[in-house]
Amino acid sequence: MALTLVTLFITSLFAFAYLQPLSLLEENYQFKQWMSHHNKVYDTEEYFRRLRIFTENKEIVDGHNAETHSFTMGLNQFSDMTFEEFRKFFLLQEPQNCSATRGNHVGRRGPYPKSVDWRTKGNFVTPVKNQGHCGSCWTFSATGCLESVNAIATEKLISLSEQQLIDCAQGFNNQGCMGGLPSQAFEYIKYSKGLMTEEDYPYKGYDDTCHFHPALAAVFVHDVVNITSYDEQAMVDAVARLNPVTFGFEVTDDFMQYKDGVYTSTLCKNKADSVNHAVLAVGYGVDDGPTPYWIVKNSWGATWGTDGYFLIERGKNMCGLATCASYPLPLV
Repeated sequence: MALTLVTLFITSLFAFAYLQPLSLLEENYQFKQWMSHHNKVYDTEEYFRRLRIFTENKEIVDGHNAETHSFTMGLNQFSDMTFEEFRKFFLLQEPQNCSATRGNHVGRRGPYPKSVDWRTKGNFVTPVKNQGHCGSCWTFSATGCLESVNAIATEKLISLSEQQLIDCAQGFNNQGCMGGLPSQAFEYIKYSKGLMTEEDYPYKGYDDTCHFHPALAAVFVHDVVNITSYDEQAMVDAVARLNPVTFGFEVTDDFMQYKDGVYTSTLCKNKADSVNHAVLAVGYGVDDGPTPYWIVKNSWGATWGTDGYFLIERGKNMCGLATCASYPLPLV
């Protein structure tokens, strides 16, 4: 009798293990592959917590891609994070006030090219950078724009310092890793007499004391140009005729795992007080839909999205992208 019970018990254990859904084994395998690819290491407790989050995110990705959308999702370096964690580390902690209604950009009526991409016009756009665990997107948006504007004016592409802006621009209503605005970064550069290079003032990804040396300033700002809020056509005018343009928009959880295609959303708002991320429009175009879009340089590294870039629908103030656009005039 005892032997029979033991036999039944052992048999049931094997049956339980055998009958476990293959998806659980597959999820573990995929998660370990993902960990290896992204150099992630956890203790046992954290492993199972991150596995659960990863599995939930993968279900969202698979569910989205099984439907018809204008963009696809994919697993990336953020796939073991909840959106709340992601928002804490990578987005502006407080919505930025982009409430200026009348800008000083002087536009024209066109006509404009059907598509523009400053990456293909010459050596005008630096490689995609990575802000790390710091809400410093506003600095990368600002340096990216100033790098391009300066290169267009001088034919010299110089990588500029985000860390100087994090450390030194608080007097212009910026808060380092807690957030800021590109237009306010340009104001700081204008009145503080220049911005150093990435090489001379390298990125740390955390708030530190200011180490700006005016004698080492490499690029200067003559003035700041703000585009009138909600005037997306003026953004087209600026990008088509002049240079890339910074803008802010609201990131919601359906954007975290963007992979490619033209991003559209019904979750985000289109108001100035919802902006929580700053990026750089380097061009625009029209897809096969045809859906007009912006070509946007992000600051989450080249492994996110499409080599660090994304497309977002143009012409509808998608996620508030037309509420807070600007660019600097270089002093050369």
